[in-house]
Amino acid sequence: MAAAIALRGLTKTFGATTAVSNLDLEVPEGALYGVIGPNGAGKTTMIRMILSILFPDRGELSVLGRAAALEAKDRIGYLPEERGLYKRMRVGEFLVYMARLKGLDGQDVGGEVRRWLARVDLAGSEHKRCQELSKGMQQKVQFVAAVIHRPDLLILDEPFSGLDPVNQRQLRDLVLDEHRRGATILFSTHIMTHAEQLCDHVVMLHHGRKVLDRSMAGIRETFDPHRVLFEPFDAGADPDGLRQVPGVTSVARDGQAWDVALDPASSAADVIPRLVAALTPSRVEIRRPTLEDVFVSIVTGGAAAADDDDARLRAALRDGGMEVRR
Repeated sequence: MAAAIALRGLTKTFGATTAVSNLDLEVPEGALYGVIGPNGAGKTTMIRMILSILFPDRGELSVLGRAAALEAKDRIGYLPEERGLYKRMRVGEFLVYMARLKGLDGQDVGGEVRRWLARVDLAGSEHKRCQELSKGMQQKVQFVAAVIHRPDLLILDEPFSGLDPVNQRQLRDLVLDEHRRGATILFSTHIMTHAEQLCDHVVMLHHGRKVLDRSMAGIRETFDPHRVLFEPFDAGADPDGLRQVPGVTSVARDGQAWDVALDPASSAADVIPRLVAALTPSRVEIRRPTLEDVFVSIVTGGAAAADDDDARLRAALRDGGMEVRR
């Protein structure tokens, strides 16, 4: 399968800071890739180099078979992390203008704009000025601007930032619709759950370096589950019986249940019947590792992190409020 994006040895520095270091990446046509990592990992710098907004210090790239995105700009849709509407323009005028910039001149552009506004629950906002919309509404307008010309390649930089859960779900469904249409999609996020919900392939960056490049199926196979969520039938039951089960390394409270960690040499299939024999359960399930768990494992080299380090790593991924330094 041909590559929609191919990067070879891409490196970008800003003064003494290396934002992206010797990055190799290949995104096949029709794929849905998520680029994940905490703020400061190099995600936006990578995207800006792909789009020829920035130029690498070293390395080579191709976009849709061309040496630069500028040579295929009408086939690309882009939602930047930093929003940039023309705030005094009316919503309909702005979208018509953006559609025509992407080559839709001569078609029923106005009708297409109205159809898209209705699709993102903004029907009737065509004559409002962009500055009159909430931040979430403005973001949806910019998403429409990125996809109205039906691009072959759609690049979204932190697309869910600032959206409430309802609008996050709507945008997720729209992204999946674009993928089903046939668009290749690359999006960045520091929120791992968004990548888990959307992607068929994940790339992790940490301090500008690629630390993981694998399909979601491959990640699940590699990072075998070694934890079980065990909820006892009697909420007040003593968990000491679980701790004595062969193959169990620790038991920790998790709400009304217990998080049971297994020895890596043991299998959940062998240990779960022993847990059930030790204590009557109301629920038992294998706890699959999340992308957040995978990231922390990679960054710490698989060693158990101290509680404060673990919390700091996870906070950086969930909130984007800090850059991970390790």
